[in-house]
Parts: sequence; C-alpha cells; structure tokens
Amino acid sequence: MPPSPPALRPAVPPSTALRAVADLAAARYSGDPDRLARVVVTGIEQRSQAVRPGDLFAGLAGAHAHGARFAPDAIAAGAVAVLTDPAGAELIGEVDVPVLVHDDPRAVLGGLSAAIYGHPSRRLQIIGITGTSGKTTTSYLVEAGLTAAGVRTALIGTIETRIDGQRVPSALTTPEAPQLHAMFALMVERGVQAVVMEVSSHALVLGRVDGVEFEVGAFTNLSQDHLDFHADFEDYFAAKRRLFEPESPTAARTCVVCVDDAWGRRLVREVGGRTTVVTTATQPQSPTGEAEPDWTLVGATTVRGGGQEFTIAGPGVKTDVRLRLPGHYNVANALLAVAVCATAGIDATVAAAALAEVDVPGRMQRVDAGQDFLAVVDYAHKPAAVESVIATLREYSKQTAGRLAVVVGAGGDRDAGKRPLMGATAARGADLLIITDDNPRSEDPAEIRAAVRAGALGIPESERGEVAEIGDRAAAITAAVDWARPGDIVLVAGKGHETGQEIAGVKYPFDDREVVAAALHRKTKDQTAS
Repeated sequence: MPPSPPALRPAVPPSTALRAVADLAAARYSGDPDRLARVVVTGIEQRSQAVRPGDLFAGLAGAHAHGARFAPDAIAAGAVAVLTDPAGAELIGEVDVPVLVHDDPRAVLGGLSAAIYGHPSRRLQIIGITGTSGKTTTSYLVEAGLTAAGVRTALIGTIETRIDGQRVPSALTTPEAPQLHAMFALMVERGVQAVVMEVSSHALVLGRVDGVEFEVGAFTNLSQDHLDFHADFEDYFAAKRRLFEPESPTAARTCVVCVDDAWGRRLVREVGGRTTVVTTATQPQSPTGEAEPDWTLVGATTVRGGGQEFTIAGPGVKTDVRLRLPGHYNVANALLAVAVCATAGIDATVAAAALAEVDVPGRMQRVDAGQDFLAVVDYAHKPAAVESVIATLREYSKQTAGRLAVVVGAGGDRDAGKRPLMGATAARGADLLIITDDNPRSEDPAEIRAAVRAGALGIPESERGEVAEIGDRAAAITAAVDWARPGDIVLVAGKGHETGQEIAGVKYPFDDREVVAAALHRKTKDQTAS
C-alpha cells in the first residue's frame, strides 16, 4: 500500500473505554464483556499503515478490497481493537484484540471519531463552504477576514491545510472522518478558535464530515460536475443540501447562501423558515415574491490594476472592497465571504478590508516573465468555470484589443459528460483553443481529447476560434505562448495549483505555472537574441 502522509493528531489525546465505544456504536461483541472495560482507545484509524498504539482500527469494505484484510497489520502496529462488519469479522477470524461488529460501520465512523477525540468541533467555530465553484477562493477570503479580526484560524481545503498559518499536507478536499476529527483535536490543542473548510459533495455523501458540528454553512453555486459520482443534478444538489437541511446530522446552525443562481434560490426556499438563512446576491433578483437578499453589491464594479473595487451592503453596514482577484464570480465570492465573517461575529468592515491582500494559488494566477502579454493559470475544470474565466479575460482584453488563447483538456475517470461541453465552451470564447491532456488517469488520453474536440467542432466555424490538438501538455502550453503577440492573453486551464499529472496510474511532476514560466523565459530569450 502507498505510504500515508504524517498523521495530524493531538499530542495528548483523550482516553475512552472500549465499552463506551461499543455502546456508542451499538456494536456487537461476542467475547468477554469485562475485557471491553479494560481496553482503552486513544485514536481511530481506517488506514492500517497509519495506525498508532491505542487505536481502534476500522476495517471497512472498500471498492477493491475489504479493509478487514489489513487487520493483522493494524494489530501489529498497536491497534487495541477492530471495528468491522460481519463479512470483515469472518475475514479477520481469531485475533488477540476485541472485534466489534456493526452492520454498517461507515455509518457510525464519524460519530465515533468525534467521540474518541473528545468532540473537538464543539470547541471550534467550524465554517463549512460547499458548492461547485468558488469554494477554495471563498475559503481563503473568509480565513483572511477572520485572521484580520484576531481570530486564530485554520484552513482545510483543496490546495492546502493550514493550522494557525502553518501549512500541512492535504490529499483530499475533505479528509476522512478519523483524520478530520484528529485534526480538529490537534487544532484545539494548538489554540485554534475557528476552522474554515471546503465541504465537497463526496464528503457529505460518504460520511467524511459526520460528527462535525458546523456553526456556519455557506453555499456558492451549482453547475455540472461530479456526475460520474452523482446520478444526476438532483442527486448532486441533494448531497450539497445536507449541509443546510435542518434534519441532516451535518446541518450548520446558520446558512449563508448566494442566490445568484437558481440552485441557491431553491435551497433558500427549501430550508428557509426551518433554519436561519442569510442570503447574498450580486445580481438583481427576479420578482418571484422572494425576500430581498441580506447582502448585496451596491453600484458597479471598477476594474483597476488587474483587480477590482466595489461596494457591498448588509444589515446595518456599507463598506468598500478591493480585490486582487479579477472576475465577477470573485465579486460573488467576496460578498459571500464578508457575509460569512459577519455571521460568525466579525466586524464586516474589518473582514472586507482584509480581502485586498488575498491571492489564491492556481486561481487566476498570473505568470510574469516580463512578457508583453498576459499569461494566466487557473483551476477551471468544469464548463461553467471555464466560461466564467474566459468571460473575465475577455473583459480584460477589451483594454488591449488582444486575442485569447486557451489551453485546456479534461480529466480521465471523471464525469465524461462534461468533456464536449468543455470543448464547446472554450471554442466559443477563444481565438485559439489548444486541446491537450489534463490528468488522463487510467483512460486513453486520445479518447478524452476526441470528446473535447467533438464539442469544440460542434460550434459553427463562424462562432468559434481556431481549434488545435496537442496531446503533450508542455508542448501545448509552449505553442500557446509562442502564438501570443503583444496585448494577447494566454489561459492555461484545468490544473491550477496541482503539481503533478497522472497518466496510466503514475503521477509525474508537472506544474502549469512552472511550464508557463519556462515557455515565457524561452520566448523572451529568443526575442532578445534575435
């Protein structure tokens, strides 16, 4: 099995009698009941290679193998007990530690993890942010607002996890429940007061945030993504709604919802009246009888120095905001972030002022080597996100009368339905579209590119730019850079902050920002030499 990153756990974990664990999980145990009182649990782990002495090992059924097969390894590493299902118990057989049996151990994993680590989320102000696009940027903005107000803050998200400003490894947008509650306990131990975390639909469906007590839940928007995991949009929306639905065990105490799209407005209709809801909107709302948004954009947005300035208003407050981040969607993210901070008890003017210095890695990130055109790397890997980024850059290009090149692909082993949509969206907005490989993973890269290309060529020639295909991502980026003239824009989309490219199960070092920078330096050097 691959090595795991270092465990993020409290130095002095609580101790829980195994009997209390068994009672909490309503798990069955066929051995000596007195033994349950003698065994003490100090942690919980479902990865055998990450087990520490004193852990309860959770042997869960997986897609390819049953975790119970690794129980001997976990016990050798110091696990004092095992939790598994009936099939797992048969696989384990006779062992030297108690085996607790539950028909669906994953369903109780989050609650057990919270209890074993002393319910740390109760001692933290947990802010969960969900939606299709904007989770990462909004998280960074909220973190900045809280920190500016003197709150010791942690961040858990796609790009990184930070504990009071210190970066730690992050493999998933939302860690599995045992790791998440262990991290919370560590944060409490280090004096953290608030945690801002991205909450993916996978995390909500798979129980990764079970046992977390959210103070504030925020919703950005909903567009096509993850339909390889969810049956359809309704299923996708239902997953997101778990963070807000009052009857859900993961429901936040207060909801902050952007109602710029129909899904946000629907969410408010479905949960409003049964829970506290705060709404934000940058767009005028249609006259549907719905209440006016609590937080709004006042007047127009001014584009200045590559960033933007605007004014927002909320209950009893009106304040100016400056952003280094371009794009109307980042105005929406900023408005949502200020509303979240205010809901969390922070002075909105303090939070708003803090946003001026925020940069987000791989999100509309400029790469500058002294060239006379704009080069941007962005994480946009969904049709709606690509469309928004292109629209933003097109607004910028009006100032320079420049052309736009877009380098983009689509990931393998993910929602195949969005591939032609990605191609169509990019082709419609670009003067030059170069279709390339993203992370093909286990799929044939040529087949993925063909699906993207089919969508691009489905746009009438009079309505799209030139379409090219270069499978090698570095070569595609170089071609776009070489194409650019003064005043043009080159957008490399899809991977953003990522530092690897996964091909046929192997992850190779690859950072779009570094490749763009190398191509720019080479072009600048060649121009100087000539």
